[in-house]
Amino acid sequence: MVKINGEDVNANGMKLTDYLQTAGYDNKFIAVEINEEIISKSRYAETILKDGDVVEVVNFVGGG
Repeated sequence: MVKINGEDVNANGMKLTDYLQTAGYDNKFIAVEINEEIISKSRYAETILKDGDVVEVVNFVGGG
């Protein structure tokens, strides 16, 4: 299991890009941290989620 935004998700072995697409995230408006390391967008396609990873996906929201 992979813990994503505090919830256990069966995403072990998935590419980060596949998970984000499946979950409905828009890559233009998010930042991703895995095990306390910010992942650059250029690495999303090569990053494989592993059992025990802790992932935080943050959406940017405009406002004022």
